Amino acid sequence: MQSKKRSLYEAITNVMVGYIVAVAANLTVLPAFGYQVTIFDGAAIGVIFTLISLIRSYVLRRIFNYFD
Repeated sequence: MQSKKRSLYEAITNVMVGYIVAVAANLTVLPAFGYQVTIFDGAAIGVIFTLISLIRSYVLRRIFNYFD
């Protein structure tokens, strides 16, 4: 069983890696579709999608815990 402290470290690492991947994807994928994206744009979009991902993960976890 994972300790609460280790779970926190895992969650923080997951969010950090997800954010880095999101920014890299924004800077790579959006220009391929004709959008001009600066590093600031990519970072801001990454924050938005990271927040959406956190909310989605939390809601799904609560739903699964409800039915467990």
